[in-house]
Amino acid sequence: MQTSKQISVFLENKPGRLANVLLALGREKVNIVALTIMDSHEHNVLRFAVDDVDKARQVLKGLSTPFAETEVLLVELRNQPGELAHVCELLGAEHINIEYAYCSSGSRNGKTFGIFKVTNASKAMKVLGEAPNNMTRRRLLQRALRNPQSYQPPSRP
Repeated sequence: MQTSKQISVFLENKPGRLANVLLALGREKVNIVALTIMDSHEHNVLRFAVDDVDKARQVLKGLSTPFAETEVLLVELRNQPGELAHVCELLGAEHINIEYAYCSSGSRNGKTFGIFKVTNASKAMKVLGEAPNNMTRRRLLQRALRNPQSYQPPSRP
């Protein structure tokens, strides 16, 4: 697990815009670790983590494409059911809010990467860094999570 820079690219919602960015990154041998795209009527937001942030920056500047950078957690996960839920459970138990998350596709070694934008990256790294030795899991067993129904908005009369 490590912190990394995520790049958010703001694209017109028109055919070929995404392909132009991805082809330019590919030509420069920038490997995309994980990505997600969110759309709206007028524009798309492409978020991704790469193996070479500096080179990705140069490519985007060369395309005159607007972008922003954000610090995110890059967490290596086993590609199996419940793994992502386990990470979310650990962070939730320590009151660390996940603003958004997305994953890479599975790789040959049975691992995948989870990209997490959290409210407190240093605390999240500490919590997740303890996870392999089960210290956090023991704390979860001692302190039950809040009732999921308490997260529901109150019903209106």
